Amino acid sequence: MLDYDKEAASYDATRGGEPRAAAAARAVAALLPPETRRLIDLGCGTGIVTARLPGAAVGIDRSAGMAAVAAVRLPGRIAVGDVTRLPVASGAADAVTVIWLLHLLEPAESAAAIAEVARVLRPSGVLITTVNKSDAAYHDGDDAAMLIRDVWSAVAGPKSDDERRVTQFAAEHGMVPAGTATFRGEGQGRSPLKWRAMLSSGRFFEAQLVDEPRMRALDEAIAALPDQHRPRPEPVYTLLALRTAGPV
Repeated sequence: MLDYDKEAASYDATRGGEPRAAAAARAVAALLPPETRRLIDLGCGTGIVTARLPGAAVGIDRSAGMAAVAAVRLPGRIAVGDVTRLPVASGAADAVTVIWLLHLLEPAESAAAIAEVARVLRPSGVLITTVNKSDAAYHDGDDAAMLIRDVWSAVAGPKSDDERRVTQFAAEHGMVPAGTATFRGEGQGRSPLKWRAMLSSGRFFEAQLVDEPRMRALDEAIAALPDQHRPRPEPVYTLLALRTAGPV
């Protein structure tokens, strides 16, 4: 996994920046109940999305480096904390957002995080989370990504942000699906050259599970694709809303 303390300073510039954050925030807002006042953004990162969410949203992140960047955007509204042990009172939140986080967790940790979210949400409160991130990142419109997906599928375990798994975990705490939305990863369409650079950077944990000859063959296959400099279509991310029991 990446060292997010070290990534904090350059994170926004390498992840679609303001356009992607704006697209994500618009999609989140479309799923939020109009009465939302107390919103918590878990895994808030640099706060680039948090700052665009309705009301005086507060952010929590495990990385002190990320939280420090977010605190510049949102003074007094950022805390360092673990998603499985939130420094939040039970029933204190109208809504909780979890954007681009569950896929980074182990399945058991993801289940524990959803349990914590259920605890801090009020009756009829809403969780909004990204799901199926791998399906977005390695989509059929990107020939290089499809080659990577074929290699990863042989070594990667179950996805912690799989929509069916997330729905199942949430159901164990009385939460039911309450809608979906999508948004485009602005500026994240990658060229084959960009994918090759990312593979060689060591940022993919899956690469550690693949033997060297197969990684070399993957690099050669991507290098043989046409239009090496041309960015492929941008990924489209999916948001899932889940509501706790209570009056709507």
